[in-house]
Amino acid sequence: MQKLYGKELLEKELKGSYLFFIRENNFGGKDYGLIHDESVHNQNVASIASVGFGFCALVVGVIHGYLKYDEAKRIANKTLDTVLNELNHENGFYYHFIKTSSKNSYENYEVSIIDTALLLCGAILAGEFFEGEIKEKATKIYERVNWRWFLNIETNQFYMSYSKEKGLEGRWNTYAEQLMIYILAIASPTFSVDKKVYDYFDKPKADYGDIKDIVHTYCGSLFAYQYSHAFFDFRNKVDKNGIDWFENSIKATLANRQYCIDNKNKHKTYGENAWGLTACLTPTEYNSSIGAEPCNTNLDAENDGTVATSGAIGSIVFTPEYSIKAMENYYNNFPELWSDYGFNNSFNFEGEIPWFAHENLGIDKGIGLCMIENYLNGSIWKYFMKNEFVQKGMGEIFEEKNII
Repeated sequence: MQKLYGKELLEKELKGSYLFFIRENNFGGKDYGLIHDESVHNQNVASIASVGFGFCALVVGVIHGYLKYDEAKRIANKTLDTVLNELNHENGFYYHFIKTSSKNSYENYEVSIIDTALLLCGAILAGEFFEGEIKEKATKIYERVNWRWFLNIETNQFYMSYSKEKGLEGRWNTYAEQLMIYILAIASPTFSVDKKVYDYFDKPKADYGDIKDIVHTYCGSLFAYQYSHAFFDFRNKVDKNGIDWFENSIKATLANRQYCIDNKNKHKTYGENAWGLTACLTPTEYNSSIGAEPCNTNLDAENDGTVATSGAIGSIVFTPEYSIKAMENYYNNFPELWSDYGFNNSFNFEGEIPWFAHENLGIDKGIGLCMIENYLNGSIWKYFMKNEFVQKGMGEIFEEKNII
């Protein structure tokens, strides 16, 4: 492959990520608009989060000329019809995964608040971009989400999932990727919750070397510092405790990269241009607990030397120089990492033979697509932040940062 650098490489990855959401889409019948969770395996399983990121791909497609406006609008409209009229939901919350080949059977899959939130964010974005009927349908989907049902009133913490067998379970008791949930729930025009729910999750701080006061997640996995930022523009915003979540993600990303540098003798995959420890496929399984310090988990037990390409790519708005250098390293030195959908999921050099995941996941292609677009043009932020409910929710929690 011809070597690529900088903006040219970013645009090539952006186009590849866009193609994932077009080619892995079930354009037909009751499954219209449902997007596969994986590009190679489990081709009868869609992800509701992939559907959310799919709306983002339509917006990006129009902006970059990959797709005509009228065609993108038609796809968005029909996808919203599927979500509104065809998919099973519980009090407005959707199942994490959907078996597309069996008419949306949901056995053994949980209802997920965070994946529903990602769907909502994508739908809201589409509504602001295409307006009219698209916005009306996106608002209907948002309005029927009963946030109060998913809230434990004894702890003022949201549950994480629901199943008919186990009921509501899990809890968002510490900082992770869930900032979007509070903003959407507080601003709901139908089932709003008190803004105090934002105060009832832990925000633990720790240092990593010279990087101070990082509000960190349990596993130190980078996706948790990325997902809400794909849609919500937290730049120059602080909460009442003075937390700047955008600045916090910068610090966490720098710590993640430095951790890889500090441990490159322990794991030969790691390096200054091979970093970004986050949930991904590994040589043995999918591992959602891969991460870096600071954290509260046993990294020796979780980290096997696998690096996810989405770690650096999804952090480009936080660490553009380092993210681009990592992408240039991946593309120019390891052609096995490349596919029609851009960078494959992950790689690991710990064994005698280098391992590459010849697979793509919707959530990882989605975060890369959104963050590259935000870095290049700010388009996802621009349209999403126009929404009146987004503005209301943000205003309840955040204020402008005083910049001297």
